[in-house]
Amino acid sequence: MAKQTGVITLEGRIGRLSFYKTKDGYLAREKGGVSRNRILNDPRFARTRENIREFTDNAKSSKLFRDALRPVISQIGDRRLTQRITQSMMQVLKSDELNVRGDRTVKDGDWQLMKDMELNSGSSLSSVLFFELGLQDSASAWEVQLPAFNPQDLLALPAGATHFKISASGVGIDFESGSRSLQSQSTPVQAVTAPSLAQTLSVDKTQLSGTHYAFLVSVEFIQAVNGVDYAINNGAHNAAKIISLEKTS
Repeated sequence: MAKQTGVITLEGRIGRLSFYKTKDGYLAREKGGVSRNRILNDPRFARTRENIREFTDNAKSSKLFRDALRPVISQIGDRRLTQRITQSMMQVLKSDELNVRGDRTVKDGDWQLMKDMELNSGSSLSSVLFFELGLQDSASAWEVQLPAFNPQDLLALPAGATHFKISASGVGIDFESGSRSLQSQSTPVQAVTAPSLAQTLSVDKTQLSGTHYAFLVSVEFIQAVNGVDYAINNGAHNAAKIISLEKTS
């Protein structure tokens, strides 16, 4: 590493040289690192190549899952959600017992590890809904049964909320083909001052395609002003949780 001793001080890059300032003065160093060709071919980088393959599969699988959930997570104000999904999917990949290290995939991992994941770390479903959900699962439908309740008693209403809605959603994913599907049903947008009647939200599973399925419940709070609905604090108080998972292959 070279140290500049003249009166000319530089910062930035010139060709293969990088100039930068430290507490010890202005320093210069040549661009280094291992070449791409060596990483791809040198036997000493076998573990690196394995990690790259698994990282690539995890990144693609995580993006596909996020894309499938986009209509749900677009209402969630959690800036770290992408990172948390990627981390959780990596645990699924590492649970793959079919393939050797370097060839493990999310597709062949334990899909149930995604169960109970909160999509908003700052607002969990249990901290928003103070009543028990009824769940009914069959070959054709995944249903969420909501009891009659008073929103002001059994919802954690954020300041400024005038309305809310609850949704049941299902996503289907095929990690090999990259396809995704979504089915969802929501309550009407309801005023927080009016009692909510008992109702059932149903996801038509026959309309979902793929090999991996996730079923969620979400709550969205709304502020209505002069007939226009607004998100509250960029969705920071909205909640969504993965309740159930299925895998066909």
